[in-house]
Amino acid sequence: MRERAIRRKLVAFAMTVTFSATAEAGKAIAPSDLPSRASAPPAIEGGGKQKPVRAVRRTASILSRSLWYRRSVRAQLIITFVAFGCVAALIAGTVTILQARKSTRLEIAASMRMAEVLVGETAELLQREPPAEHFLAGLPAQLRFVRHVRIAIRDASGAPLPPSPSGASPATRGDGRAPAPGWFAALIAPPVTTREVPVVIKGQRIGSVSLTSEAGDEIAEVWENTFDLAVASLLVGLALIGTLHLLLGRVLDPLTGLAAGLDHLERRNYRVRLIRPRAVELAALTDRFNRLAQALDDLRAENARLQRRLVTAQDDERRRTALELHDEVGPCLFGLKANAGSLVKAAGAIRHPLADALSERAREILDIVGHLQGINRSLLNRLRPMALGQIPLADLVAGMIRDRARQHPETAFTFAPETLRPSYGDSVDLTVYRCVQEALTNAIRHARAGRVDIELIGKQGEDADGARLELVIRDDGCGMDAGTLPGRGLTGLQERLAALSGSCTIDSAAGRGTALRISIPVPVVAGDGGGADR
Repeated sequence: MRERAIRRKLVAFAMTVTFSATAEAGKAIAPSDLPSRASAPPAIEGGGKQKPVRAVRRTASILSRSLWYRRSVRAQLIITFVAFGCVAALIAGTVTILQARKSTRLEIAASMRMAEVLVGETAELLQREPPAEHFLAGLPAQLRFVRHVRIAIRDASGAPLPPSPSGASPATRGDGRAPAPGWFAALIAPPVTTREVPVVIKGQRIGSVSLTSEAGDEIAEVWENTFDLAVASLLVGLALIGTLHLLLGRVLDPLTGLAAGLDHLERRNYRVRLIRPRAVELAALTDRFNRLAQALDDLRAENARLQRRLVTAQDDERRRTALELHDEVGPCLFGLKANAGSLVKAAGAIRHPLADALSERAREILDIVGHLQGINRSLLNRLRPMALGQIPLADLVAGMIRDRARQHPETAFTFAPETLRPSYGDSVDLTVYRCVQEALTNAIRHARAGRVDIELIGKQGEDADGARLELVIRDDGCGMDAGTLPGRGLTGLQERLAALSGSCTIDSAAGRGTALRISIPVPVVAGDGGGADR
């Protein structure tokens, strides 16, 4: 009964651990199948009993997130494998202990039975041997090969006899094995049984043999076998975990590369391409990613071409409008001004009561025409600088900076052009001109800068897409607070730069000035070495 009770407890414990590990693995593999809080069963009694339950659930949720969901896929798979391995080891250990208990009991019972039989047969064979005390003293030597039994000899009066020097009792015999741990022996050891076998020779009882079961050597043998099996299983398990770690690394490396590629796409680097793995499923994902990146790269190139065409069309329209204002509106205003001047002279030469009124109206017309001419010149300058395309870009920018220096002598300006070509096309030249114009206006009007430094550098790349025009404008003004939105002028410049596939960054902080960095890709001219330094 005791054996059955212990066996039931071991099996129940193994099944409980197995079901717990399986449930935990199920939670990890399919978290979407977990019941929501809304579907939780209502409390039977008041809310006081729900507080410990909620605390336990909250703690379990925190542990699951920290110990499981924040781990990598590789770690989750390895943890699952280790969990199942531990469950399998627990089940195997339980089965091993149960079988060892059974085999040990059978072995001890067989040894006890054999010892009884040997004692009886030895007594029968030695019926004719003289004195009985010699027989009793030599009996342990006859039973020295019986295992798992401790033998004690008693004479007819019940007094114990000392063992014969020629033989050793199995109780004192050792087989060279280390004893098993106490907890293991407690799980396997059968109950100690003692049997008294009388020794009767010629119908006279001359003594008795006390046989006591001794399972220590059998338990030590089982422990040795179990320990060796456990060590071998552990080594095999560690080798499997290492192999699984390496294999999962090779399998998941393409996914890591895919994540890095998506990060490149997020940062608008559409030229990234992934190496095609050997796995069919991952190869399909990689091929689709590469096709997506190629499509996005083509769309970006097409968008850049369309944006350049748009900017070119806008510049052409502005050029035509500026020409019309210059060639049509300008002469008309000049004619109006000349005629109004003639009216003033004519009104001054006649003697008429209306001459003064006529002269006054003519002077008003002259003032209006002069104002319209100023507006016309401002429109011409905003639409297209008159010198654009006629003089080199460096001279065009330098002229604008000299004009600002004359207008604002309290501000110091420096201009450093390097390796510039005479022109990069009307769209690029006009964009650079407008960027410098807007930056100088902001530095003087808003930042109240005392010094403004302008650098314009032409950089040649290794390939056709590497040539760029770099513009850096720094001032020592009041700067801008973090989070300040750009004004309408900077927003317009950013849109124009985006149309030319350029970039604009602003580095500023309150009290330490502003640095505006602009980069514009430019086409490479065959045989061009970057131009002369100006």
